[in-house]
Amino acid sequence: MTGRAVSTGQGFGRLLVTVYGVLAFAALGRSLYQVTTKLDEAPLAYLLSLLAAAVYVVATLALALGARPAWRRTAWVAVVVEAVGVVVVGTLSFWHPELFPEATVWSHLGQGYGYVPFVLPFVGLWWLWHTRPRNPDAPVPSRSTEDR
Repeated sequence: MTGRAVSTGQGFGRLLVTVYGVLAFAALGRSLYQVTTKLDEAPLAYLLSLLAAAVYVVATLALALGARPAWRRTAWVAVVVEAVGVVVVGTLSFWHPELFPEATVWSHLGQGYGYVPFVLPFVGLWWLWHTRPRNPDAPVPSRSTEDR
C-alpha cells in the first residue's frame, strides 16, 4: 500500500457503509417508535436503542466520508463507541436481564439483528486500520481522483 490515505467509503468500504446504513435506518426507526410510544415500559432499553441508532448514523456518515482526516477520526470514535456499547450492553443483558425487559439493538450481543451489531464494529475497526494512511504527511486523495 502506498503512503496515500485510502478512503473508507471505497471498495469494500462501500459494502460496509451500506450495512451500516441499513442498520442505522432499522435501529433509528425502531427506537424512535419505541421512545415515542412506549418509553415508560422499558426506558433504559429504548433509550439505549436510540443511542445505538445515533452511533450507527454517525458511523455511516463518517465511514462514507472517511477520506478526510476529521471524518476518519469521527469514524474511529463512533466504531469504538459501538464496539464498547454492544459488548457492555450485550453482557449486561445476559447477567441482568431485569434491566432489559425489552430488547435493544445491542442486547444479547445483537441477537435480534442476527448478531450483526456484534460483528460489525470489529469489521469496521479492521477496515479503518486497513485503510489508514501509512505516511501521515501524504496528501489525502480528493474524491475526483479516486473515482478515475
